[in-house]
Amino acid sequence: MGMNVGSGDEGGAMCDINTTPLIDVMLVLLIMFIITIPVMTHAVKLDMPRPTNAPPPPVPPEIIDIEIDFDGTVVWNGTPVQNLDALEKYFRVESQQDPQPELHLRPDKRAKYDVVAKVLASAQRNRMKKIGFVNVSEFAD
Repeated sequence: MGMNVGSGDEGGAMCDINTTPLIDVMLVLLIMFIITIPVMTHAVKLDMPRPTNAPPPPVPPEIIDIEIDFDGTVVWNGTPVQNLDALEKYFRVESQQDPQPELHLRPDKRAKYDVVAKVLASAQRNRMKKIGFVNVSEFAD
């Protein structure tokens, strides 16, 4: 209820609406909506291909261990090689295989560099592509 005191309309009704309770109700509703809204999860939708027609895994290549001793002896998979010409023949035969075998070279720590370089050059001449040094951690001394 409102009261008019003083001059002006003497018997006129007051037509203004009281908006304070309306604002209070709206604020309460706003707070309720904020609380009840589920937390948004940030996710990225990815369309991954189905693994129905996956190719078979490749066949692992054969591994050939070549050891070079301190006295220059070359050992092919546990069998000593007579000379570098015989080693060349081994490389020629193995380079024709598909897939080409891997060469794991294990030189002795006291082996001469000349012998190791000749073995690597022979493998390269015969188009061997997968050559790696194995167990060379002993050279870190």
